[in-house]
Amino acid sequence: MAKITADSPIIQTVQEHPEIIEIFMQYGLGCVGCMAASFETIGQGAAAHGLDVDALIADINDCIEAAEGKQE
Repeated sequence: MAKITADSPIIQTVQEHPEIIEIFMQYGLGCVGCMAASFETIGQGAAAHGLDVDALIADINDCIEAAEGKQE
């Protein structure tokens, strides 16, 4: 699995891993419906909202890993 980073584009990452929408919502991010999602990275979106980028990225990667584990 390729790790998601702060430099990962929001919209592309959500399209590839729709299970992470729940993580965005837990952090209070409506990024999926935001116009900025098409050109911002996850790090930029989190920073704009004053969030802990590293914690968000860790939770996103944990969510993807768990979802991929269920598929195997």
